[in-house]
Amino acid sequence: MAKIVILGAGIAGQAAVTLLRKKLPRKHEIVMISPNEEWNWVPSNIWVGVGIMGAEQVCFPLAPLYERIGVEFRVGAATAIHPEGDASSSRPFVEYVPAGTGGETRRESFDFLVNATGPKLNFGATPGLGPGEGGHSWSVCTAEHAVEASAAFLEAVERMKRGEEQTFVVGMGHGSCTCEGAAFEYVLNVEHELKRHGVREKGRIVFVTNEPELGDFGVGGLFLRHEGYVTPSHFFAESLFTERGIEWVKGANVMEVGPGRLAWESPDGSEGELTHDFAMLLPPFAGVGLQAYDRNGEDLTDRLFAPSGFQRVDADYGAKAFGEWSPRDWPETYQSPHDPRLFAVGIAFAPPHPVSRPIRTPRGHTYGPTVPRTGMTAAVMGATVAESIADLVRKGPEAPLHRNPFATMAVACVASAGAGFRLGSAATITMYPLVPDYERYEYGRDLESTTGEIGLAGHWLKYLLHYLFLYKARCRPGWSLIPE
Repeated sequence: MAKIVILGAGIAGQAAVTLLRKKLPRKHEIVMISPNEEWNWVPSNIWVGVGIMGAEQVCFPLAPLYERIGVEFRVGAATAIHPEGDASSSRPFVEYVPAGTGGETRRESFDFLVNATGPKLNFGATPGLGPGEGGHSWSVCTAEHAVEASAAFLEAVERMKRGEEQTFVVGMGHGSCTCEGAAFEYVLNVEHELKRHGVREKGRIVFVTNEPELGDFGVGGLFLRHEGYVTPSHFFAESLFTERGIEWVKGANVMEVGPGRLAWESPDGSEGELTHDFAMLLPPFAGVGLQAYDRNGEDLTDRLFAPSGFQRVDADYGAKAFGEWSPRDWPETYQSPHDPRLFAVGIAFAPPHPVSRPIRTPRGHTYGPTVPRTGMTAAVMGATVAESIADLVRKGPEAPLHRNPFATMAVACVASAGAGFRLGSAATITMYPLVPDYERYEYGRDLESTTGEIGLAGHWLKYLLHYLFLYKARCRPGWSLIPE
């Protein structure tokens, strides 16, 4: 009988735990340890953040689901991995702090461990960033954050209805941020909602991003073929912003967020400042701070984890110049090179390097967008690892691992540009491969499989996917037939 422990009930963790439960008989124990009691369909938080959905429409409680499907649920935060056990037992275990115990540490043994902890929202990387104490900006990273952002946004709308002018700043709160696509969606929805409320002429909207060009999205941008012409994605993004009257600042390393103002550094080393009445700025991500120890209590953290706190997997982490980076550097199985019983998926795995060219300033600062590991890619990784572990349990340690190379994933993204069944729209983007390969493709990617369109049909698709993936995550009848 095997015991599998999954850390984190996000998109990747939920994909892993539900598929493992489907694949393995009930005699095998599956345990979920997560600080979150609810599952959140994060891509729809942007709609919560402008007030057109409530948190209850993007979340559901996990305990009843796990009880129904036969998964043990521990509400708590993992703190340390002991892959060799300790002096009292050679059985590997993970330490965690259960919710509501005042810091009491407990242990959960395992035969296989899946790290799907996701990120620490590192608001502290930029002074004044974030919705918490001492923060001067909002976020949509969690449903709770999105509800707070919505209240502030709608308050600004009410001021505009009374005749006041407002400046909205949306974007990235640090030079190393990821998830540029989420900020891109949110700013378009802000513009759409101001128009719907009849106050657009009272609002200035500015998008601040660490991307070297709009439409980079942390994947080095992409090229699209349209009516016989091949155009870079920054043309696509800039045209959307221009026709909607959205200003932008690109290549910005936000250094400070104050009450009603923010300051950034530009690639040329100059500084800029912007005043605002409402700011939604995403934070950079870091690992959640898991530690690792060997049987004798010696620290293994630096061997299992990168300096960022994300877990090392089967990737090439060797130091290389930008021009020497290759799609072959990226992982295929998401298995730890230190211990074959450990896996990491979604945001929890450490990328070997950026995909976008880093920005280096005359002051010696290096920054740039980090490749996204969320949404579809996270679910695919979670499912891949679940298939591998299921085979290892059923067939033994010699069973080959399932491979789904991160670099060659084909991905699809539906980015909302405003909600509404008659007036809504969304950009539907497909991309293959995820990491550009200039040895195989002139433009880095297959132009037949890399597309971008915007329109009302995209919004209908985005809305359908919202309900479809909530249905899948709840393990409703036929859920496993819905692709990741």
